[in-house]
Amino acid sequence: MVGNSMDSSGGPRTFADLLNEVVSISEQSLDDNDSQKKQALSCHPMKSALFEVLCEIKEKTALSIRTGSDETPEDPQLMRLDNMLIAEGVAGPDKATPLAGDASGGDQADYRAKLQQIRTVYSQELQKYEEACGEFTQHVRSLLIDQAKTRPVASKEIERMVSIIQKKFSGIQVALKQSTCEAVMILRSRFLDARRKRRNFSKQATEVLNEYFYSHLANPYPSEEAKEELARQCNITVSQVSNWFGNKRIRYKKNIAKAQEEANMYAAKKAASVHGLGGMAPGYSMLAGSSAGLMPPYPAMLPGQDLSHMGLPGGFDLTAAYNPQLMAQYQQSSMDNNESN
Repeated sequence: MVGNSMDSSGGPRTFADLLNEVVSISEQSLDDNDSQKKQALSCHPMKSALFEVLCEIKEKTALSIRTGSDETPEDPQLMRLDNMLIAEGVAGPDKATPLAGDASGGDQADYRAKLQQIRTVYSQELQKYEEACGEFTQHVRSLLIDQAKTRPVASKEIERMVSIIQKKFSGIQVALKQSTCEAVMILRSRFLDARRKRRNFSKQATEVLNEYFYSHLANPYPSEEAKEELARQCNITVSQVSNWFGNKRIRYKKNIAKAQEEANMYAAKKAASVHGLGGMAPGYSMLAGSSAGLMPPYPAMLPGQDLSHMGLPGGFDLTAAYNPQLMAQYQQSSMDNNESN
């Protein structure tokens, strides 16, 4: 050793001998040097005396094995996250919760595909976490077992230290599961929001609303009584009726050409119903007002629109039920008043 002042022959060591020993130590690997020191310590005649002294010091400093229970209760937050991941089909068996009872097959397939991606990423990250935690705890366990050869280390102390390390690692596990739960909730909300946006009224309800709209083009603002009747016929709420008419008026203004074709279609249907059945359908009479024969007012409200085509043959015609020559001026003033209110 470097501290010895005598060489192997019993003579005094020179400075050159010390330098050579330092160089030789630097060329040794850490494992080789460590094993040599361990071997020298285990063979030392004073090892047992050193162990007894360390035991006395441990007893005096109250570092003996704890008599109380060191078991820590399971983290409730971790339990909640585990239950949620199992319920959503991310953890445990692949039993993903259906998106909704009325979701289409395409929605279900897309949802399950996205959920499977989350499940795969979660499994991979959880495996990495478990491997890292297991590797580190095993290293600590081996280190303490090795130290127990020199200093007093009980098996219960080793397990307690491993438990402390695992508790530290549990914070990583909570963060992983928390982010996974958030990803599942975002996925579910996006699909549900997309379905809500695509959800339309029934064909029958749309027919009733469009028929009223084009029958009252001069004043497409139904009264509260009319809204209630429309809501009853369409099996929707009064608020939905109001929103539908608001959106319909906006769409009509933006796309007047397409709206004219749609108006012609509903006017033809109405005329056929009147001539073929001798009157209106039951329950609809209260919705038909005297404004049913008026021209649509929106073309006059659009800047830059040329309205001269309305009086030409083949132009804007809502069948014989409409009279553009008599009511054009009334429509303009009536619509302006309604918009200002």
